[in-house]
Amino acid sequence: MHGELERVFGVRRVWFWVIGVLAVAGAAGFFLWRPAGGNASDAAYRLAAVERGPVTASVRATGTLNPVTTVLVGSQLSGQVVEILADYNTPVKEGQVVARLYSEQIKSRRDAALADLAQAKADRDTKKAQIDKAQSMLQRSEAVTTDIAAQRDRAQAQLADAQRTFERQNELFARAAGTQNALDQAKTQLDVQKATLVSAQAQIASNKAETEGLRADLALAQANLKSAEAMILQKEAKLRDIEIDLARTEIRSPVEGVVVKRDIELGQTVAASLSAPTLFTIAQDLREIDIYANIDEADVGRLKEGQAVSFTVNAYPNRTFAGSVRMVRLGAQTVQNVVTYTAVIGVKNPDLALLPGMTANLQIITDEREDVLRIPNAALRYRPSGATVAAVRQSTPETAQNPQRRRGARPAASDPGLDGRVYRLVDGNPELVPLRVGVTDGSYTEVLRGDLKEGDAIVVGGGARGGAQDSDQPSSPPRRRAPRMF
Repeated sequence: MHGELERVFGVRRVWFWVIGVLAVAGAAGFFLWRPAGGNASDAAYRLAAVERGPVTASVRATGTLNPVTTVLVGSQLSGQVVEILADYNTPVKEGQVVARLYSEQIKSRRDAALADLAQAKADRDTKKAQIDKAQSMLQRSEAVTTDIAAQRDRAQAQLADAQRTFERQNELFARAAGTQNALDQAKTQLDVQKATLVSAQAQIASNKAETEGLRADLALAQANLKSAEAMILQKEAKLRDIEIDLARTEIRSPVEGVVVKRDIELGQTVAASLSAPTLFTIAQDLREIDIYANIDEADVGRLKEGQAVSFTVNAYPNRTFAGSVRMVRLGAQTVQNVVTYTAVIGVKNPDLALLPGMTANLQIITDEREDVLRIPNAALRYRPSGATVAAVRQSTPETAQNPQRRRGARPAASDPGLDGRVYRLVDGNPELVPLRVGVTDGSYTEVLRGDLKEGDAIVVGGGARGGAQDSDQPSSPPRRRAPRMF
């Protein structure tokens, strides 16, 4: 009895194993030999809802951070660097000394120029003294001239008086009323006055010649003084030139900023024969910084001054910075037939987190729409299979040929935006819906005009195999999949 039971249970276990193996084999065969694609009606369409929301159009680009103003500090003087007072990242003030050149030879030239200037000033003082002396002698000569002129006038008066006395005595003598002695005395006095007048006139002529000589001496002294003063100006100019060279031995920062680069070493000889060599590069006020962004020619027309910009840098991947477009430079750059333009983005940098040379990943906001009707971009890209499209066009010929007539809209030429089309399901088949679309953010696109409303379901994918193909291309028949090898 016990053996019979074991035999029955053994047979049942065998049948259970046979049925299990057959079930697995059947499932595997169905899986291996089933068609790779099914009928168009077997695949479901993927739908998305028309919704309202924001759409922000932007241009993405990369750029490099640069100081607003970069000053190259050089040397106009040749010489050896004897002192360096600034290094990388050193904040400097306007006029601060950042380096010094060897200056002893220039100081020696300055001392010699100072001595030459002192000598020229002493020579000028001598010329002034000569002028004073000449002026004094001229004044004395003019005084003598005045005195001699007075003497001449007196001699003329006395001569006239002697002439009258002589004539009176001569008349008296002729009438025998006068004496010969009186006549002789009158004659003598007349001759004396004549001689006195001649002497005075001779003195006047001599004094006049002397006065002219003194005037010439004064003019010469004045000319010598001007020459001495010109020499002083020349010496002073030479001294200033040397002092300028001496001042140039101290390399000063022309602006307030930060040293971003140092190109000299202690003991190095600076040669400024043809051009001023660059010793330091100073970035002026890094609290404001610019980004030079490369903009493709296809996007440059969308950029305008004042547009908002957000960007990130690799140094702070979790932080977003903000700026605005300052300008788009007109000069284009062509590299391997790719034309780009440089956009300058102004950025506030109060905490000095942004440093020159960093690479910025930019998003330039070119247009924004708040609370507009929008659709997924996948719906605009979707195209049903050729057979389905043929059916759709036959069912809506007027709409497919003239979308504007169905919407009752004005001609597209006066409508902003671009033409687009989406599909919605009608009785299980996609129906063409022509649209006028506006800005896009890469995921959603604004609907300007069309037979859609919020909440409508539109096709974004799925359907018959080949549904993503263009509507003019026929769908291919299903292919059988090769069996898998386990």
